Amino acid sequence: MTQAPQTDRSVPARKVKRDTLVAAICGAVAAGMVGMSFAAVPLYNWFCRTTGFGGTTQVSVAGPVEVLDRQLNIRFDSNVAPGLPWRFVPEQNTVTVRIGEVKTVYYKVINMAEREITAQAGYNVTPPQVGLYFHKINCFCFTEQTMKPGETREMAVVFYVDPAIVKDSDQDPLNTITLSYTFFPLETPPKPVATTETKEQKRL
Repeated sequence: MTQAPQTDRSVPARKVKRDTLVAAICGAVAAGMVGMSFAAVPLYNWFCRTTGFGGTTQVSVAGPVEVLDRQLNIRFDSNVAPGLPWRFVPEQNTVTVRIGEVKTVYYKVINMAEREITAQAGYNVTPPQVGLYFHKINCFCFTEQTMKPGETREMAVVFYVDPAIVKDSDQDPLNTITLSYTFFPLETPPKPVATTETKEQKRL
């Protein structure tokens, strides 16, 4: 009498385990993609600040201890986005600085509109690869700027060029850096309307 072949009951169990593992991996990948989408902007900003990518400048709290004899010309460019009624110009078009020297320059801004406007400046330097060496200690571009109708304001930029730039042989021919700003309008939430109490409310 022949014996009936035995069924390997471990096969379905292995299949279920494999399917569960695949589902878990797919879920993890999907969750990671969602997380990366939320982190994309902060990561990109961090990358730009760290590498100077796209002419993104660096931020420092103080100047370097070393000032070199080598000089660079720093040009200043100013722009406003379409529809922003501001006049925005540098008080000096060009300054000459020594590498490592902390320098303060000013831009003049006038709100030409008859209403209060809030805007913030985007910025970069050219050549773009120099962003890694261009440091700002203070800048109006770090914060939003709210100007009243017809208001005129001087806005300061405090910066230096990192002495580390001389160790970069690609920058040996460099003699001019252009610092460029563009103001963009920001939408501000409407101010709450003050309510006045009625006589009936006051009696209550």
